[in-house]
Amino acid sequence: MSWRLLRAVMAGLLLAACAVVMAPASAGAAAPTRIMPLGDSITGSPGCWRALLWRHLQDTGHTNVDFVGTLPPQGCGFTYDGENEGHGGILATGIVRDNQLPGWLSATRPDIVLMHLGTNDVWNNIPTSTILDAYTTMLGQMRAGNPAIKLVVARIIPMNPANCAACGQRVVDLDNAIPGWAQAHTTAASPVTVVDQWTGFDTAADTTDGVHPNSTTGIQKMESRWYPALVAALPTAGGGDTRPPSTPGAPTVTAVTASSAALTWTASTDDVGVAGYEVYRAAGASGGTFTLVASPATTAFTDTGLAASTTYRYQVRARDAAGNVSASSGTTAVTTQPEAGAGASCTVSYSASNWGGGNGFTAGVTIANTGTSTVDGWTLAFTYTAGQRITMPGWGATFAQSGNGDVTVTNLTWNAALAPNASTSVGFNGTYSGSNPAPTSFTLNGNTCATT
Repeated sequence: MSWRLLRAVMAGLLLAACAVVMAPASAGAAAPTRIMPLGDSITGSPGCWRALLWRHLQDTGHTNVDFVGTLPPQGCGFTYDGENEGHGGILATGIVRDNQLPGWLSATRPDIVLMHLGTNDVWNNIPTSTILDAYTTMLGQMRAGNPAIKLVVARIIPMNPANCAACGQRVVDLDNAIPGWAQAHTTAASPVTVVDQWTGFDTAADTTDGVHPNSTTGIQKMESRWYPALVAALPTAGGGDTRPPSTPGAPTVTAVTASSAALTWTASTDDVGVAGYEVYRAAGASGGTFTLVASPATTAFTDTGLAASTTYRYQVRARDAAGNVSASSGTTAVTTQPEAGAGASCTVSYSASNWGGGNGFTAGVTIANTGTSTVDGWTLAFTYTAGQRITMPGWGATFAQSGNGDVTVTNLTWNAALAPNASTSVGFNGTYSGSNPAPTSFTLNGNTCATT
């Protein structure tokens, strides 16, 4: 081969090599968003709200996500992406004390952290300020590994364990402080978002033991609050509407009869537009399952065909034209009027005695039918305004208390019927902080009673 020919061959090979090196690589798919659920047993044992959340994301087209953690998923009835950092019994202050978070972050490299943490700190009577100091330390550790990390932090669900009468108020104290902490620590590069898991969550109806969410209403309520906040934190892919509407206001009762209840609520907002609402109803003052009863286009709905002298609970969700659904509103209880001529007149006598120098009290309530007809089945409703909490069980009735202090007392079988001039007495134990005033009014089957 001549030198001229050899030089031409080498030049051709070099050009080919350059063409290979310089050819543009095809654009790969965007990396999935890495989501770390961080918390205690409410998050991880088995924490099936995570399974519902993952499925909800898949069903609504948010498939480019990867749940991460050093702990594996647990059984929730279907296959899901369930890695997490939900460590049973762990404290926020314990995570900081033992410097555990940096290792978890290094192993999982999250883009978003969903944090429901502090229940065990509350149980161990750790002050709110100390818990928030632990939050601050952990947030700094998150940002050290990822300056653009997004933290979605929960106002934790309420708790009412049998062995911690003061825990309910301690949760309130922590939850009331979290929004201010988040506002003080959020940045444009690394935002901190608060999800309200406390409002509308009922320890009697939604937990197995006063602490852990049950596998029906409890995990569903938690998922419904996480979903819109997480979707808002996900990166936008361009095109299509993926942002759910804001949460509508809790329904307000505008009129009640023996067979109907009229409801209104504060409108939701949406970046494109709210298409309508979904109204859900559950029977009873607690328990049961919320089922869809209407899909009105406006912020008002009248439910008909109800049973007289019966309590129902309502929630509302908003939806947009793309099918995105908001979190559920707060829950409102409604008790229908008795049938005409049922003798609605009543009196209530309430008394409470405090225990020594502690924060416990025992309350007694006597309900009298002063009408002319027998009341067959009754529900007494009243509201505590100073943070008092009922500790179960009571006696003579079934008791339920929602997060905002609303109490419902429902008859047992043996005292369901109150003849004219008949009365029944019930009672319960409770806790208070500061003052312990008596309720200002009582309603029996939706009718206001005189107090004596």
